[in-house]
Formats: sequence, structure tokens, C-alpha cells
Amino acid sequence: MGERLVVIGEITRPHGLRGELRVVPLTDDPERFEGLSDCVLWDASRDERETRRIITARRHGDVVLLGLAGCASPEGAETLRGRLVAVPEAAALPLAPGQFYPWQLEGAIVVTEDGREVGRFAGVEPSPGQDLWIVRAEGREHLIPAVPDIVAEVDVAARRVVIRPPEGLLDL
Repeated sequence: MGERLVVIGEITRPHGLRGELRVVPLTDDPERFEGLSDCVLWDASRDERETRRIITARRHGDVVLLGLAGCASPEGAETLRGRLVAVPEAAALPLAPGQFYPWQLEGAIVVTEDGREVGRFAGVEPSPGQDLWIVRAEGREHLIPAVPDIVAEVDVAARRVVIRPPEGLLDL
């Protein structure tokens, strides 16, 4: 496995006749594409990574149109459909104090306020109301709503999350 990547978009389809790509941004700052000189095209299912130079990047409604070196036709762009657009972890945008990226919590221990171990943080499942944190332990999976009433403390450095689950949440 290579270096950790941070996904910032997903290629959905070709755009136009010059090999541009329609990319759905998966970042809070879609303008960041315009400041990048290169990116990693990642086929996560096979963990195939290819670094490409970015020639053009511009917003187009809710998507970003990306022009990449070596991609000059709709047919060439079609071969990249479904790939993730990523940057190395070191190129992730800095966050304000108290904020964190979900990947920074992967593997963190999750405990209740009274010290009972619930499991390990495994990821995030987006949902309309709030994100749900996936916590796994011994063949079980818990979905913990990521809201202040339930998530009492997050310590990225110590890789520890303290939750205050309402009655019955961990029984689901």
C-alpha cells in the first residue's frame, strides 16, 4: 500500500471534445483544484495510483472541469471515469483548531464516558441529518450520530473518542 491519500473529488464523465473531465468535488473548498499543479488519479478498488499534471481547473456549477496532461480526447477521458482525484496526506488543507479529518481518527479507540470500550473508529457514513461514525468491534458495527450531544470528546493525538450514547443506541 502506498502513501495515504486524501480524496478531493470523483471523476463522473468526460466533458466536451478536448478530454476535460467532470469532477464532483468531495472537499469543503472546491476552489482548491485551481491551485493544484498535479493530483493522483486513484482507482481505490485496485489501489492503482497515477500522478497527473493538472493543465486546467475551473468551476462549472456544482462540478469542477479538470484538464489533465495526457488526456486530450473524450475517449481518453472516458477511461478515467469513476477514478478518485486525490492529493497526498501532506497536501491536505490545514484545519482550524479543534477540527479534524475523519481519516485522522481511523483506528482510534471509542469509549463511553464511564470507560466502557465500544470499538474502533472505522469511517464515516454520510446521511441527510448528520454524519454517522462507523465503530467496529468483535464482528459488530455501531453507527454513532456525529453530534455534540453524543460525541463528548475527540482527541486526535491520543487516538481516542469519548461518546455519551443515549439509552439503547449501542443495542441496535
